[in-house]
Amino acid sequence: MIIRAESVVKQYGSFRALDGVSLSIPRGSVFGLLGPNGAGKTTLIRIVNRITAPDTGSVFFDGRPLQPADVARIGYLPEERGLYKKMRVGAQVLYFAQLKGLSKAEAERRAREWFVRFGIEGWWNKKIEELSKGMAQKVQFITTVLHEPELLIFDEPFSGFDPLNAQLLKDEMLRLRDRGATIIFSTHNMASVEEVCTHIALINGGRNILEGTLDEVRARHGSVEERVVVRQSLSMHDIFIKAVNNHEL
Repeated sequence: MIIRAESVVKQYGSFRALDGVSLSIPRGSVFGLLGPNGAGKTTLIRIVNRITAPDTGSVFFDGRPLQPADVARIGYLPEERGLYKKMRVGAQVLYFAQLKGLSKAEAERRAREWFVRFGIEGWWNKKIEELSKGMAQKVQFITTVLHEPELLIFDEPFSGFDPLNAQLLKDEMLRLRDRGATIIFSTHNMASVEEVCTHIALINGGRNILEGTLDEVRARHGSVEERVVVRQSLSMHDIFIKAVNNHEL
């Protein structure tokens, strides 16, 4: 397991964002972290990325307690994007890459390759404020993956993308997985979950209410019987709603 969380609790005043969450993320997986708004997904992601710390409980990276140095082995694409609007695209990509330990020359070599992959060579000297939301998303994706981290965390990565560019990002995520990266993927888009995820966990009310491979989850929760004789398959969206509703009863 590349990440293991054990009984993680996080409290903000009277609000308990995480209430004893435990889960395991296998190395080489695309792990879907699912749940409604306010479920605790982003809080858990921030703990894994050491932006905040749990009040109680533990997080392990590669079999040992998570340490500050492990952040260099993680790439994080937050839902709230963090690009500097007045800064030029190329300079910004190089700046973030150097913060992750790359030399300027190596950062530029890799960045130029990614710009060619995404067909955005002409954006190098544009300012972020000149780009559309989807264009800026591509730049932020590149800054996230450029240092080739072992663990990639994508929080709603397809926000602002048309279907064609969303598919481009899905393809790149799977290519990165095939090259050895582990991916945590948080989204509300159940179709994307079925396309790219190998494992999922569903969090609601600060607690994880189901976890496993897609096949395991479908086997446990993915059917409904009507009048005893008719058995219908449920989509991942239906499973999601069913599990959340059962948890709230």
